[in-house]
Amino acid sequence: MSTGVIRLTNAVFYAHHGVMKEEHRIGGRYEVDIEMELNFEDAAREDDLKKTVDYERVYKEVRETITGNTFFLIERLAYVIAHRILKMETTPFSVLVTVRKANPPVGGPCDTAEATYKASR
Repeated sequence: MSTGVIRLTNAVFYAHHGVMKEEHRIGGRYEVDIEMELNFEDAAREDDLKKTVDYERVYKEVRETITGNTFFLIERLAYVIAHRILKMETTPFSVLVTVRKANPPVGGPCDTAEATYKASR
């Protein structure tokens, strides 16, 4: 069986997650990378969107998860996003999700904190 990879890279959202109350109140910038492994040979051969992952729908799932919830951990965000993608109609074999939080409150200069989660069916 052939497999391929589809990626969405650096999708950016403003959301309200974090352990500190200020993070929930003020919010912050979150970046998300999605890597989906699937067999898209038929879709490529036939130029048929119905036989592959619709990455516009994937983006919407990510946006709804990030902006429609409030979690303490970016680990939770990565986990929930991955499992929502695996439940889509044309699902990948596996999905790798990275969530980055800009300027995390770590007591000093730090560009981002990130969590990466991989799920398979």
